[in-house]
Amino acid sequence: MSRNDLKGKVVLIAGGGKNLGGLLARDFAKKGASKLAIHYNSESSRSEAEETLAAVEAEGADGFLFQGDLTRISNITRFFDETITRFGGIDIAINTVGKVLKKPFTETTEAEYDSMADINSKVAYFFIGEAGKKLNENGKICTIVTSLLAAYTGLYATYAGQKAPVEHYTRAASKEFGTRSISVTAVAPGPMDTPFFYGQESADAVAYHKSASALGGLTDIKDIAPLVEFLVTDGWWITGQTIFANGGYTTR
Repeated sequence: MSRNDLKGKVVLIAGGGKNLGGLLARDFAKKGASKLAIHYNSESSRSEAEETLAAVEAEGADGFLFQGDLTRISNITRFFDETITRFGGIDIAINTVGKVLKKPFTETTEAEYDSMADINSKVAYFFIGEAGKKLNENGKICTIVTSLLAAYTGLYATYAGQKAPVEHYTRAASKEFGTRSISVTAVAPGPMDTPFFYGQESADAVAYHKSASALGGLTDIKDIAPLVEFLVTDGWWITGQTIFANGGYTTR
């Protein structure tokens, strides 16, 4: 069996209950991963997480749900440890967790800034660190960031600004974990056509975002999932990189 074959692999997904994370969980089960650890944040998303788990199990994979606020770092540790206890190890760790805030500097409160920093930067840092400690040899780590990292725009300072450090976390971790053949990547989608996007945007802003990509329209999670799946399997030789996948919404 190739070390990049999904057959028999254990996959851990933060934010794996719905949207992109839920699609990834389903895809990995369909493609041969035998065990899935699926995180969701709160009771409000439990039903969607349960639907994802049922779909995973219908594909013949073993899975379990883990509920927790990952801004409490002890919950990240517990998520990894419980997965290892249940499944014996972890091969692939993916973090899709994020939060958007669209506000001017002059209206952003300290509490909002702290929350954005915790969810978008702190969680990513300690998730990557925990994965580096606990993944099996030849493991794969991938974090979802945002194409706004390459945008020249206002109003998203706390979102893009707190995702920006993840690029360096990815580079640094790839250096530190490379001796164990662990690859570390980040994927930067454009605005994705999920409820995660619409909560912050007016109808006019939605129309603009749809028109801004060269290929037209918002990013479909079905166009992002195959890229993540490639990076954590056959694309493992790509490491330390942030890959922009946005239909030409932004570029560098």
